Amino acid sequence: MTVIAIRTAALAFLTAAAASVPAFAETTWDMSVVWPESNFHTQNAKIFADAVETATDGDVVITVHSGGALGIKGPEGMAAVRDGLVPIADILMNQQVGEAPILGIETLPYLAPTMPDLALLHKFFRPKLEEVAASMNQKLLYMVPWPGQAVYAKTPINSIEDLSGLKMRVVDANGYDFFNRLGAAPLQMPWGEVVPSLAAGTISSVTTSSSSGVDGSFWEFMDYMSTFNWQASSNIVTVNLDAWNALSPEDQVAIEDTARRLEGEFWLTSRREDDAKIATLKSHGMTVTAPSPAFKAALIERATPMWDAFKERVPEAAPYIDAYLEARGN
Repeated sequence: MTVIAIRTAALAFLTAAAASVPAFAETTWDMSVVWPESNFHTQNAKIFADAVETATDGDVVITVHSGGALGIKGPEGMAAVRDGLVPIADILMNQQVGEAPILGIETLPYLAPTMPDLALLHKFFRPKLEEVAASMNQKLLYMVPWPGQAVYAKTPINSIEDLSGLKMRVVDANGYDFFNRLGAAPLQMPWGEVVPSLAAGTISSVTTSSSSGVDGSFWEFMDYMSTFNWQASSNIVTVNLDAWNALSPEDQVAIEDTARRLEGEFWLTSRREDDAKIATLKSHGMTVTAPSPAFKAALIERATPMWDAFKERVPEAAPYIDAYLEARGN
């Protein structure tokens, strides 16, 4: 055969082979996670990835990249999924307020401080969250709360006066506003900057969960943790709609069913996580306390005006907050 004939035959073979490949071949997704490998959200993501591969008979394979390995910082999560920089990501919802201010709703101080409160808020708010995700070219798969937000410091915090001038890391605008009202000196920063800032002395206090306290080995920098439980905070896992729509309907259903089944289990993991991580913090010598009833009442008194201020600033949030508060009996 001539070279031309060989090439022609080879091209015909490849064309025929391509035609025989199923329309929905194996799909691989790289998943961005900013949390360390040991963090329970990272472990949840790995459980989800394994379950998806099983549920789709290997059609969809998700590789979890922890610790921000893909170069995407927390506040960039939804934009990265929207723009297709990654097909799927685990995202701290309250860090996305720059894209959609309504996503700060659950972090309003003392609005939904317990898991039952948060579950009730989600009953009203989740359809709106799904709408926001769709408007940003992505689909919500599941959402899981962090344990309650504590305050870590070098000295005890037993009153509002103890917060005066404290250089404190906060996650979002609601946290900044709240602790500013309490007389602290808050600085908003993503997780990846927290430990270096503690080491450099840029901050001397942090508000975050017990999980992150262990992730950051906070006992190396601070001695006290006060379980304010002042703010709810959830992570969401979303997938780019173009990537999602490329899947077969059968795989889509399998993934949705998997996410729905695991979400409840992940909530229980979060509840257990708090107890375990507080025990770890204590084992490393940290003193863990809770605000006194009088102190907590003073904190709530400073917090509640922020709810109305948020509704004025983000009017589309008002119906969800009002419906939730009515259902809660406020």
